Amino acid sequence: MRVAALADVHGNAPALAAVLAEVERENVDLIVFCGDLTWGPLPNETLALVRALELPARFVRGNADRSVGVNDTERARWMAAHHDADATAFVNGFEPFVVVELDGLGPTRFVHGSPRSDEECVTPETPAARVAEFMAGVPEQVIVTAHVHVSYDRRVGDIRLVGPGSVGRPYEGARGARWAILGPGVELRRTDYDHDAAAEAYSVSGIPDAEGDVRMLLEPIARAEIIADAEERVFAG
Repeated sequence: MRVAALADVHGNAPALAAVLAEVERENVDLIVFCGDLTWGPLPNETLALVRALELPARFVRGNADRSVGVNDTERARWMAAHHDADATAFVNGFEPFVVVELDGLGPTRFVHGSPRSDEECVTPETPAARVAEFMAGVPEQVIVTAHVHVSYDRRVGDIRLVGPGSVGRPYEGARGARWAILGPGVELRRTDYDHDAAAEAYSVSGIPDAEGDVRMLLEPIARAEIIADAEERVFAG
């Protein structure tokens, strides 16, 4: 069993299309989406790509996925208006976590934040004591975690933490969609695509503060900055 781990697409359909084209060439058995699929400028285009998949796929619910339909901000109202009832039920209904038996890695748990919360930030610098806290009662020793939009492969004692990074909104200080292949080892991947075309699509999408989305797309936040912020916050919605 080999799995492609894709996380934090955030409605970036051009990035997802480019990654899926690579995934199709990699002879994987399954795609696991690790949360925050459509919350971004191009939700319907993103859903269309997912619905057209021929490979088997499973979906972990992220904090943004469960927020679709909650109309508490201007951006949330726009998002709700751009998800019909079926789309809202689809993303709201993703699994809280997925466990897959992987070649070379054994039972592997895919989550959005940590095993205990989809809003917990897990980074390459998360202290071992906090890792022990959120791993309490979790039988798997390999955890694939998203939410912070940073890619890494790290061991903390007997625990292996893998961040595939973000397909649609990476915080790596450089452009390019991030994802990973697991089984028998861990391969952190980067896929390029036409960022300028994606920026143009963002600009005309109508999403509130499209300028901010374009800025994050073309000038991604540096890894060190987001890791420091995440470790200070610990939990971030």
